[in-house]
Amino acid sequence: MKIYLDMIGCRLNQSEIEIMARQFIAAGHSLVADPGEADIAVVNTCTVTVAAAADSRKTIRRLSRNGVEKIIATGCWSSMHPDQARNLPGLTGIVSNAEKDNLVANLLGLRQESFDQEPLERAIIPGSRLRTRAFIKAQDGCRHHCTFCITTVARGDSRSISQEIVLNDVRAAVRGGAQEAVLTGVQLGSWGKDLDPPLELHDLVLAILKDTEVPRLRLSSIEPWDITLSLIDLIREERVARHLHLPLQSGSADVLHRMARANTPRQYEELVNQIRAVIPDIALTTDIMTGFPAETDDEFVESLDFISRMNFADGHVFTYSAREGTPAVNFPHQVAHPLRKERNARIRELLKVSAVKYRQQFVGAELIALWEQVETLEDNNHKAIGLTDNYLRVEASACPDVWNSFSSVRVTGIIPKGVRGEIVNQS
Repeated sequence: MKIYLDMIGCRLNQSEIEIMARQFIAAGHSLVADPGEADIAVVNTCTVTVAAAADSRKTIRRLSRNGVEKIIATGCWSSMHPDQARNLPGLTGIVSNAEKDNLVANLLGLRQESFDQEPLERAIIPGSRLRTRAFIKAQDGCRHHCTFCITTVARGDSRSISQEIVLNDVRAAVRGGAQEAVLTGVQLGSWGKDLDPPLELHDLVLAILKDTEVPRLRLSSIEPWDITLSLIDLIREERVARHLHLPLQSGSADVLHRMARANTPRQYEELVNQIRAVIPDIALTTDIMTGFPAETDDEFVESLDFISRMNFADGHVFTYSAREGTPAVNFPHQVAHPLRKERNARIRELLKVSAVKYRQQFVGAELIALWEQVETLEDNNHKAIGLTDNYLRVEASACPDVWNSFSSVRVTGIIPKGVRGEIVNQS
């Protein structure tokens, strides 16, 4: 059969469809980039925001219009709203998050154990979900309960993937040609705490560096209260990307308290200072939410000032989205939607300025880029777009095709959303 895989949302959703891809290939099926060619489509949905839920529904409708006869929905939106999902055209099945790990085996009438007998080779997903980096699922669920977050409801308590399975997945990714592995999870920093005996995330990182040959390892989003000094020290290792994504959500202590976040702005700032004392040029990125219930003008200004002091390398800004099933949906003094969006725009502009400031310090420096996209130009030249370990998106001219390889790049200037560079010692 021909299989089309798609997802909406986070890196964890990407890692899950990559697991499905390996299993479909191992069972003798093929992946296609065009849904119109597919016998079956699987969509890993998301419900973290109203927009993500809408995108999940749009994706399923688009697949139906493309003539896919069998569409399977899984993930957070379809798990939380199965009745709405069943009303979508073309949808023939819903697999809950609880059963997602067995989706391929159950769909094909196989035993899940058949995929566990030997390590599976990495399967690159064609089309829009093609990635040079391999997203490795290390953890699922969350033990924390932020008042705005539906993900904990959708995915349950924190659960660690065993170290052995993670190592096997990293090795499979390397055998399949991946030059970078990205560890993902809902609350990645809680990895190992539920194991017997308990472990820490830095134990997993150490094991990957010791027992695999992955050229570059990157950590996805980690809650600031899960960062340890030993983990910070490990980021100094040559094969670990100098990048941490630390969700802040708000720079106001009172807003963070209403969100039930487990830290304060002061604690966050102390952590940032600790990290930069060890790795001065690290890329620190973040998530910010605007318009949380009862956010006053003064609280927003407090948040704005704090974010300005942090000098983030980049960040995502989300307008608060009321999600049924979360405590915040019933909080009084909901902020008007136009004001939420106005505050969102101001934070975006602030982060754009700090991102340019971060990039400017590397003009003239030599960095290592992993090339993720290559466009063929005239005279057999290529336009290459890649990612440095410290999360700079770099564009350069390349000859020959450098896709999925590393090059030393001298940064020559700033461009929108990235930097321009020249490949050093290019033949």
